[in-house]
Amino acid sequence: MSSPSGRALLTGGNQGPSALRWWLSMVNDDNLNRLLRNPAAEFWKLDRSDVGKPPQSTQRRYNEQELDSYCPLEGTKTLMTDSFYRSESVIPRPNRPPSDGPADYPELPTNAPHTAGSSVGDFTREAVDPRVQAEAPNGSRRTRSDQSTLFFTLPRIMGLLLLWLVLQYLVPYFIERYHYAATRGRQLAEYEVAVEGLKTLPLESLSKAYQMVSQHVAPSVVHIDVGSRSEDLSPTGGMPHPFGPRMPLDRGQGSGVIVDTSGFIVTNYHVVEQAGSIRVSLSDGRNVNARVVGFDQETDLALLKIEARSLVAADWGDSDELEVGALVWAVGSPFGLQSTTTSGILSGKHRAGMAGAVYQDFLQTDAAVNPGNSGGPLVDVRGKIVGINTAILGDAFQGVSFAIPSRVARHVVERLRREGRVARGWLGVELRPVTEEDVVNGGLPDTQGAWIVRCHDDHGLSSPARLAGIQGADVIIRWNDQLIAKPDELIRAVGETEVNSTAEVMIRRNGQELTLEVQVAERPVNLRS
Repeated sequence: MSSPSGRALLTGGNQGPSALRWWLSMVNDDNLNRLLRNPAAEFWKLDRSDVGKPPQSTQRRYNEQELDSYCPLEGTKTLMTDSFYRSESVIPRPNRPPSDGPADYPELPTNAPHTAGSSVGDFTREAVDPRVQAEAPNGSRRTRSDQSTLFFTLPRIMGLLLLWLVLQYLVPYFIERYHYAATRGRQLAEYEVAVEGLKTLPLESLSKAYQMVSQHVAPSVVHIDVGSRSEDLSPTGGMPHPFGPRMPLDRGQGSGVIVDTSGFIVTNYHVVEQAGSIRVSLSDGRNVNARVVGFDQETDLALLKIEARSLVAADWGDSDELEVGALVWAVGSPFGLQSTTTSGILSGKHRAGMAGAVYQDFLQTDAAVNPGNSGGPLVDVRGKIVGINTAILGDAFQGVSFAIPSRVARHVVERLRREGRVARGWLGVELRPVTEEDVVNGGLPDTQGAWIVRCHDDHGLSSPARLAGIQGADVIIRWNDQLIAKPDELIRAVGETEVNSTAEVMIRRNGQELTLEVQVAERPVNLRS
């Protein structure tokens, strides 16, 4: 159904909407002037209580000509239909006919959608709804939603796709190329600096020092081949070896070092433990037979003797002066590869109890030691012997190896050379560490020392400690000139003491320190503790 004509709306005919008739009835001189000045604000100030009522006598009705003089409908304006909240489409104002005759105006559409915030006082759709149609240069109309839709056109989509491809592939490619170029530049700079630096740094001197150490000790290192093990050299009748199970082979090999030009060679006891025959290969290529002079199972050391001339003996060093971190070299014949030298540092000292023997006091190093290195020397920067390579952890080298300190090895070798065996001193006591509870209950100042559990005899031998007056609950804190911090230190100190010699012992008893003299006896062979 079409809307009433524009002329009927303006004249307030019966066919016009009641809302517009009310609006026209409210128009007087003052209201009209205010509406024209500020339509949106002044409209809501009108008194709408008279909607639908006949006009009052104080109000005048305007005819069409008068309304046109106040509100000429030229250009584009917005008119209202039967609802205050529905805004109609904009229609052009046709030219006025030359005469006063009736002129038909285009009918206003009534199906325009309502926009929130529209008002009668708004003259254009742009002031009412932001989505209003905009006048295009060619006379067509499009909304802002149409304008946003036009943004995603095919060329723009292709452009966005091209930009995505550039960011996805080309940018990472160029970044990667830049990274490679920077890396090459850095490496080239480091190379040039290294070339110049190597000309001035004393690395050649350091390398020469390594060579000289190896050349100094190499003539003294020998390779040992062991024949059929038909008999056990151990007087204990095949007791379990402190360094683990024996090699289940008919032939064995190891290393050794010449310590005297008369032909004495030091090696490990486990290398020649069941040897039927021993063959020694010298550094100059000679092969000679060797015999066992003596051995000490507790320290895993053995002394051999060969008959040969023009031998070069290595010198003994002092392992006690060697500090952790010092450079060391291990020389030997790993896997039968003679005169093999590896280097490292001293990683630790006093590694006791690694294989369960109480007389162990190992040096720890990271110099590579493998099967066949056993018995070879560990030397310092002067090429002097500071240890005898003995053991590793596991079946192959894992960065940890152990050597018998030269202090221990030299003492044992001297006894073996002189007596053919090592007779150790014996105190005849049972020991344990000092605990915090002992400190509290016994009035001790600290936990240093070896706690005497009891004195005991062995196979009819009287305990030297009992004879000297040592009692249970005494704490030994010094043996001769050596301070005692734990039981293992006391055991090694007593064992290194000459048999039948007198030792001075300091003990703590009931809060007092006493000094006693003990005559050291020989330790029984079968005593295991």
